[in-house]
Amino acid sequence: MKQSGTVDSKASSNPLTESDEVENEGTTSSRYSLWNFWVCSFALKLLLIPDYYSTDFDVHRNWLAVTNKLPLKQWYYEHTSQWTLDYPPFFAYFEWIISQFVPQVVRDDGCLDIVEIGKFGEPTVIFQRLSVITSEILLFVVLQWFINTSNVKERTQSFIVATSIILSPGFLIVDHIHFQYNGFLFSILIASIVAAKQKRYILCAVFYTTALCFKHIFLYLAPCYFVFLLRAYVLNVKGFQFKSYKDLVRLVQWTNLFRLAGVVLSIVGVCFGPFIFDMPQLLTRLFPFSRGLTHAYWAPNFWAIYSFTDKVLTTLMLKLPYVHTLATRFISAPFFPATIKEIQKRLSEDNNGTKGLVQDVYFIVLPQIVPKLTFILTLFYQLLAVIPLLFDPSFKRFIGSLTLCGMASYLFGWHVHEKAIMLVIIPFSFLVVCDRRLLSSFMLASSAGYVSLFPLLYENQDFLIKCFYTYIWCVIYFFSFRKTTKLSSSVERRIFFFDRLAIIYIVSLLPMVFTVQILNLLKGRYAILQKFEFFGLMTYSFYCSIGIVSSWVGLSWLYNFDEPLWMTNE
Repeated sequence: MKQSGTVDSKASSNPLTESDEVENEGTTSSRYSLWNFWVCSFALKLLLIPDYYSTDFDVHRNWLAVTNKLPLKQWYYEHTSQWTLDYPPFFAYFEWIISQFVPQVVRDDGCLDIVEIGKFGEPTVIFQRLSVITSEILLFVVLQWFINTSNVKERTQSFIVATSIILSPGFLIVDHIHFQYNGFLFSILIASIVAAKQKRYILCAVFYTTALCFKHIFLYLAPCYFVFLLRAYVLNVKGFQFKSYKDLVRLVQWTNLFRLAGVVLSIVGVCFGPFIFDMPQLLTRLFPFSRGLTHAYWAPNFWAIYSFTDKVLTTLMLKLPYVHTLATRFISAPFFPATIKEIQKRLSEDNNGTKGLVQDVYFIVLPQIVPKLTFILTLFYQLLAVIPLLFDPSFKRFIGSLTLCGMASYLFGWHVHEKAIMLVIIPFSFLVVCDRRLLSSFMLASSAGYVSLFPLLYENQDFLIKCFYTYIWCVIYFFSFRKTTKLSSSVERRIFFFDRLAIIYIVSLLPMVFTVQILNLLKGRYAILQKFEFFGLMTYSFYCSIGIVSSWVGLSWLYNFDEPLWMTNE
């Protein structure tokens, strides 16, 4: 990785002249090209084609079959397989396009058969793996655009950000082994971020709305985009003086508002228009609240800590009944089980979150959580993230708000998948280069987030791949970000203790991972370990959730209380 120099006092005292900028502009393609990264990643992904794949592989195979064999009106009603279509229509159209390129040998292999359980062989695996690799080319194109449009002084940092995303362990694990299309989908979201950086607001809205129509998880970022575009493009705040209520009409740039609304509504119309009479069925597929608070494997968020606390309290009260007696003096039913027998009954009858079931979860000791509560918590913390954006619609504030909106949805959302951590790490990658004080929070979120994906690959042959690749990524990019991020004038205000705790936490992830792996290997030999089959997943979820929650707390503090960090010359 070639660097043009770190950002320090020497760099600031010797700025580039215009002739230097022109010369550097002409050599961008050779010095900051992502071509060699694409070649290397392509070779690696080809080697991973025979590797393990999850049930998501048959999910997408079934979606290929549904969109290819059935008329459009039946796509969201088909339920022969349990893997029903539950992504927005743009992604369904995407699957239909891919299905048009399925060769005959792959069709004969069963790739496009609508069956309860997919029966296919190597031709289908190769075709679908190649479809992911091919679609990810868009990610390279968008990130090359991001590099080329950065100013000369920022180009090294932009190059590091781009390559950190391209080589992300998350995309490698989730897309090219576990099997999904996140590289392609996130490239559209990243395009909206690049457009926002260039202050091309209509283009930003186009890309974000398109991304949302591909994958509805991006809806969690909608409050940030709405406030940002409203404040930066629609409201005419500069020089505005409020004298009467009639002046509110002049506050809005109506031409910009209608242009923005027209673009967004047009894209949404193209996406959902063909399904206008089937919207109730489509919305039921997109938002299945019956799936329960937590996924079969707890995502490392606030609810993982809540669930872990419930398990600990349950065990304590069963082993030490006087703990229950003491607790009942302060907490009464129905918020707390009145007797030990009631605890035992709940433990035997209900899905208490350790059975690997995707359905409603019932806590044994702690109060039950309903979807409305998760929605209120998510919305509350997202509002805290977007309010500062109303006063300062700079790109830096926008990315900070975007990251915190992603974190709020991940930490407090209903039925969050562990893979949703990419909704945090990708925007954060664009923010971390703004100031070195943000680096600790980024390191916590990315290291804990990527490690939390390890249980997705439970085959033993994948253990060294995921560990070694993630470890190398962390070493290279944590060091690179530290070398190239700016030291602000208030660097002495950095929290030394927090930084060191973050490093200790990150280093301790490695022994945690190896300990869980050893216990899994010994599980077949010792019956007592088989009784605690969920222990490894619980350890991953709880320990990684501590890192991600700490990252959120650290970033929230800097975002809301460190105003100099967000000052910009934009």
